[in-house]
Parts: sequence; structure tokens; C-alpha cells
Amino acid sequence: MLPALWVAKTGLSAQDTNLTVISNNLANVSTTGFKRDRAEFSDLLYQIKRQPGAQSTQDSELPSGLQVGTGVRIVGTQKNFQTGSLQTTENPLDMAVNGRGFFQVLQPDGTVSYTRDGTFHLNSDGQIVTAQGFALEPAIVVPNDAQTFTVGQDGTVSITVAGNPAAQVIGNLQTADFINPAGLQAIGDNLFLETAASGAPQVGTPGLNGFGTTLQQTLENSNVSTVEELVNMITTQRAYEMNSKVISTADQMLSFVTQQL
Repeated sequence: MLPALWVAKTGLSAQDTNLTVISNNLANVSTTGFKRDRAEFSDLLYQIKRQPGAQSTQDSELPSGLQVGTGVRIVGTQKNFQTGSLQTTENPLDMAVNGRGFFQVLQPDGTVSYTRDGTFHLNSDGQIVTAQGFALEPAIVVPNDAQTFTVGQDGTVSITVAGNPAAQVIGNLQTADFINPAGLQAIGDNLFLETAASGAPQVGTPGLNGFGTTLQQTLENSNVSTVEELVNMITTQRAYEMNSKVISTADQMLSFVTQQL
């Protein structure tokens, strides 16, 4: 069997996975705080038929040898955590991190997850929660008699109540950062989990020590570029077609051998 068939097969499989990554990026072009993925390729093992540098005679050596590749595979996908464009809204519970950092969200099992999606809501107890009902960490509860709700760039949360124009601080938002955000595990619902690759979270005050500031009435859009993804999709399609052509050509060669010999 021609090795080209199997090499081209790995190319088809890799490009199919690459197209899946691209389609997921395009599907989330309107998802708040979404970070685009990029597929990473790696060539497979080589068949070393003549070792580079081997002695061809007592006084000479092979300059390059003979190495035959066996194909390609997807070895990983990497999140691009470049900040998306910021959009101003009229909702005081909408927040964004302008720079490095993640909002902390408490999961039902007690673990802490992380998100760039600042679309928050109030539950029946006045606690700030995500669209899935998960509480913001540290917890912030807005009293029923609050007239205004303000979040400062340093994460200070304050309110005013009727009959008292003085602002009252009810909590402080803290954000978390990672030495390797690309190592976070995406679990859906715009949430990430800490992994050994991401490193331990570094929790701090927004605006200090390299942490981004918090912006109220602002949301971070997806950082997916539709033009770039469409170009990548065209490139992937052409690569898929070329690998298909290799399979077709190898099939014709095998057909010639079986019919003519």
C-alpha cells in the first residue's frame, strides 16, 4: 500500500479538526468575553532510511540522509487572551476587566472558576451572580433599599440609600491572574478552571500590581476576528482539497499497478 495514502489521511484528519476549531470561533463571535482558539500542528515520526551524518566512506559523510515523514497531527489548541473590544452598556451590573485578570465565580461544588464575562445579575437574595446563577467571589450582596450601585476602577463596590446621599461601601471586587492563562481549562459557560499548566491564581486588587481595572456599565466583546477566521477557513479548505487530491492520485497509481501488471 502506498504510504502517501496514510500520510494524506492524517492531513485530512488534522484539517478537519482545524475546521472544527475555526467553526467554534465563528460560532462564538458574539459571546461576551470569549477568547479565540488556535489549532497547533505537529509533524509525525520520520522513517530514517539513511541517517544524516552517517559515514558514506571512511573520509566522507552523508550531508542530509534520507528521512521520510509519516504525516501530521493536531497536538493542541491554544487560547488567545488578547483583550476584546469594550462595549458601553446601560446596565450597572455589567462589568469588564480592562487588562489582565479574571472575575472569580464560585461553583456549586465550592471550587472557584474564572471568567472574563462580566454580565452579572442579582438573585432573589440581592447577591451578584452570573447568568447561570453562580455567585461572584468574594460575595457581594446589594441591599433592597439601594438607590444607586457603583463599582470603582479598583473594585470598590458602593451604594447610596434613600435619605442618605453619602456612599456606603458594601464590598470589594478582587480579580485573579495566572502566569499562563493559556493553560486554563475551559469548561463552557464562559468559565475556566485552574490547572497545573496555568499555575496558581494570583488574587489582587484591580488596577494594582499589573492587574487590569474594573469598568462598570461595560462588557468585553469576543476577540474573534471574522475576517481572519474566514481566511483561515479558506486556507483549511484548500489544504483539505490538496490532501484529498493526494489520495485520489495514489488511488490512480494503485489502479494502474493492479490493472496493468
